[in-house]
Amino acid sequence: MSDAGPHRRLFDAWSLFYDLPLVQRLTYRPVHDALLRGLRATAPRRILDVGCGTGLLTTRILREMPRVRLVGCDFSDGMLRHAAARTREVAWTRGDAQRLPLRDASFDAVVSTEAFHWFPDQGRALSEFHRVLAPGGRLYVALINPPIPALGEILRAGSRLVGEPFYWPTRARMRRMVEEAGFTVEAQRPVLRIPAGLLLPPVLTTAVKEERAQPRDRRHRGRASRSSRGAVPPSGPRAS
Repeated sequence: MSDAGPHRRLFDAWSLFYDLPLVQRLTYRPVHDALLRGLRATAPRRILDVGCGTGLLTTRILREMPRVRLVGCDFSDGMLRHAAARTREVAWTRGDAQRLPLRDASFDAVVSTEAFHWFPDQGRALSEFHRVLAPGGRLYVALINPPIPALGEILRAGSRLVGEPFYWPTRARMRRMVEEAGFTVEAQRPVLRIPAGLLLPPVLTTAVKEERAQPRDRRHRGRASRSSRGAVPPSGPRAS
């Protein structure tokens, strides 16, 4: 993905509406429910939420899994202001998914819901997720996967025209990108979401970083390694 990416102000503005109960119930809650089921089954102790928004999912994980150590990362100041007001028990960090300001092998799980399509270089973001996960750690990414590539390309072209580019990969392409980053895909499950998701349901892709896995696509590894030098450890809550 070579697009420059969406403007931060879009998410600063969206943060004013993100927490509305109707928006959450129709758009985000079903995905969060599916992801929580996966987390409870594997019981990770250190979790990173990339594209955490206003922190609703992050704080819900904290409520349901109170012993976990959580970092919420977003590149929108507006989103993070709302998140920091929600709780100080999470380390809120402003950062780019393609250059995470976090140490190698710092987490047992990385989650990202309804955010991945905004990342301009999705392969590089997946390489970063692989870098910050400990061996045996799991990745959970949920977003819409259109049924055919042409639909994703049409929507991508339209989003470019309005200046806020995004890209929804098909389920097959998502699997391929995740595997190229060095993961083993465990499952790809559609999430029922009514009414918005009947035609284009989100899909939760779950993958594991094997004990000795190496990324197959090495294009981003040098940059990912350089980004970890002097990185901030996920220790102690802070708002950016």
